Amino acid sequence: MFPKMGKTFPDDDEGKVDRLKYQMAISAALKRELGGSHRAIKIVMRWTGVSERTAKNWLAGSHGPAGEHLVELMRNSNEVLAAVLSLAGRGELKIGAGLHETRESVLQVLNVLDGLLGTSEAGAGENE
Repeated sequence: MFPKMGKTFPDDDEGKVDRLKYQMAISAALKRELGGSHRAIKIVMRWTGVSERTAKNWLAGSHGPAGEHLVELMRNSNEVLAAVLSLAGRGELKIGAGLHETRESVLQVLNVLDGLLGTSEAGAGENE
């Protein structure tokens, strides 16, 4: 047997995401976004193309998505995106994830106000 030589990598598990914590975070995020009904299973299946059993496992927290399935869930679910960012220690990025939706909501409110006031975007600039 040869003696161990050279440098060794530190055996530091600090900062690593625990598998169970990951599975439960994804499960909780999906339940917050979709609920726990059979409809939620069908939506997850549509988003990712997985089988019913796989979608049930993700919602139950007994397994978690990986690779392209995780990307598809993050694309379709802001809750899953926020959960993954939190697990990665990048929670500050969650703020930017909702900016597009916030902008759309503000535009809708402005359109309603314009309708109530009888103004339009073209007329709004004339008062400035």
